[in-house]
Amino acid sequence: MCNLYSLTRSQDAMRQLFRVRRDLSGNLPLLPAIYPDTMAPVVRLAPDGERELSLMRWGFPPPPNLGKVPVTNVRNLGSPYWRGWLKAEWRCLVPATSFCEWTDSRPKVTNWFALDERRPLFAFAGIWRLWTGERKGEAREHRTFSFLTTEANETVRPIHAKAMPVLLTTPEEWDIWLGGSKKRRRCKGPRPTIC
Repeated sequence: MCNLYSLTRSQDAMRQLFRVRRDLSGNLPLLPAIYPDTMAPVVRLAPDGERELSLMRWGFPPPPNLGKVPVTNVRNLGSPYWRGWLKAEWRCLVPATSFCEWTDSRPKVTNWFALDERRPLFAFAGIWRLWTGERKGEAREHRTFSFLTTEANETVRPIHAKAMPVLLTTPEEWDIWLGGSKKRRRCKGPRPTIC
């Protein structure tokens, strides 16, 4: 499962590509390594329908009685715990330029995947929520996000057979996801390239 990704395109590139009308993220640096429980930019529909870029913490609080480790990747969409968060108001796009999967070998080997060698922007199909609790020493209300995974495709499967993030690469896919389509389809978009 993906627990490391990068975002190495400018904030302005994100605003333009994802048609963001409101940017609440401040002055963002390039993010070559985004790990769980860190802050990263997310695009969501604000209550007024405008696309908004804001910072959220990567990792949902886990289901009750399953420990305290944040959930970064959502696989079991049939679980009652996730159903409510799949509604349109909780969907988001998680901008990225590449993601990492580790081999199941010892020692583990990192492998980076991108749409092509230029590492253009794309988005993971994400969900977000408000949560009150302690994260990184801060007891307060947090905005958290996670992203959906799907069956690994033929490019990722030899490295990590379990799953890969759902990649959304076109304006149509972004609109469908943010608009709340419940149609579940297999990720048939572009195959990521090993970098």
